[in-house]
Amino acid sequence: MNLNHKITQPEGRKIEFKERLPKNAQLAKTLVAFANDAGGEIFIGIKNEPRRIVGTPENELDQTENKISNLANDFCSPTIFPEITFIEHGEKKVIRVFIHKGAKPPYHLKNSSIEKGTFIRVGSSNRLASEEIIAELIRQGKYLSFDAESFEFQDYQSLNYSDFKAFYKERTSEELTEQVLKKLGLLSEKEGKHLPSIGLVLLSNTETRNRYFPNAKVECARFKGTIPGDFIDSKTIDTHLSKQAGEAYQFITRHISKGTKNYKGVFHNERWEYPLTAIREVIRNAIIHRDYSLTGKDIKIAVFDDKIEITSPGKLMASVDFQEMHAGQSDVRNKILAPVFKRIGIIEQWGNGLQLIANDLEDYPEIKMAWSEPGISFRVTFSKINYHVKKEKQPESQPESQQELQQELQQELQQELQQELQQELQQETLFTKTLQIVKEKTSATKEIAMALGQKSISGQLYQIINQLRELDLITWTIPEKPKSSKQQYKITNRGIIFLQLLKNKTT
Repeated sequence: MNLNHKITQPEGRKIEFKERLPKNAQLAKTLVAFANDAGGEIFIGIKNEPRRIVGTPENELDQTENKISNLANDFCSPTIFPEITFIEHGEKKVIRVFIHKGAKPPYHLKNSSIEKGTFIRVGSSNRLASEEIIAELIRQGKYLSFDAESFEFQDYQSLNYSDFKAFYKERTSEELTEQVLKKLGLLSEKEGKHLPSIGLVLLSNTETRNRYFPNAKVECARFKGTIPGDFIDSKTIDTHLSKQAGEAYQFITRHISKGTKNYKGVFHNERWEYPLTAIREVIRNAIIHRDYSLTGKDIKIAVFDDKIEITSPGKLMASVDFQEMHAGQSDVRNKILAPVFKRIGIIEQWGNGLQLIANDLEDYPEIKMAWSEPGISFRVTFSKINYHVKKEKQPESQPESQQELQQELQQELQQELQQELQQELQQETLFTKTLQIVKEKTSATKEIAMALGQKSISGQLYQIINQLRELDLITWTIPEKPKSSKQQYKITNRGIIFLQLLKNKTT
């Protein structure tokens, strides 16, 4: 384990740095969050900002090890068994706490209920899990998937899936009979009734699917410029899932160019400006592996002058590493839909998707592919490396780096917080008013309540403040001491841009 390499990495989904051993509750939340997700490492004795190794006194090592082990046993349920090792770096000692991905989720704080004590990892923070996430963790613990669950609101005889049935026949030359539906796991029998799986509902025609799963769609937009705002074209793809990948792919090819490039010898070759095989595979993965249990979230495809972004609800599967694209990795979130997609040819071969992406990118040295996890979603971006040469000169009052940061934040917020933006457009709620107050003046909770005209701090205000913090729109002024009597809140760059986006949409 190369500590010099580790300390160059940013805090995130699988890694956290602490100068000193955190308090019991804080450490327990991190252990639980890592166990519920992809596992992770905590390094104690490394300061995060600025990043430097400070070490842990040698006479405290054994005591700290015992405290961590006891805390994992006493504060976490089911019990978590961290691997604790000491790493020497010159004359300094660093404690490494490694937590495996748990086999029995959901993990939660022992002194709290599952609903109030289950935490997940979102970026570099621990967040309380929603009911949807907890339900998904329970399914994972039972090796089940959301699409395999029986849909009990309608029997399969009255479910209209004629479009998919015809498409299946076209692709496989096989009739989608009751027997075939059962074989594919799309139909089950329960208490003498034949019930469709959620997977079959997702593959059905629009009426039932749109009623119960309105976000099982792909929203496409071709924006003017390099940030979300005015768009040239848009399309909502809400057909059955097996056709969504093809229609999304066609939308992208309609908005990118195809030219002639001399890349091989003296022969001119027609060549798209982006690696289409890689883009096709990313679109397929977005549809096949998205988390359909998350409500209010759809797949978003955004085409800009300088990049293409594909964002899918649900984080990257814990066992898949996009950094090892040649490794032939394969993991399935939707255990019913994925085999169906393979049967109809949307998936060509298990585990070769990342390999195809990597191979295609080798022929496009001018395109950079990057991935990120904004909130509870997974995003892949294909960017033109040299696009900055074509940019117009930036105003002198705003340095290019600052404008790029603002564009990046605007883009992230526009897609990640779309639901909140729409809600705030309808009416100026306590959410917006609270954010405005913190923007105007750094304030404590009591001061915010007074500015809102409240005689005391309401439970609703506490919820709003927590929500603003979770969305990283406001932050503590003393983050290392959450319960300090001098604690106040200040707006973040994301919060400022959120208000600006809101203002732009209302004017």
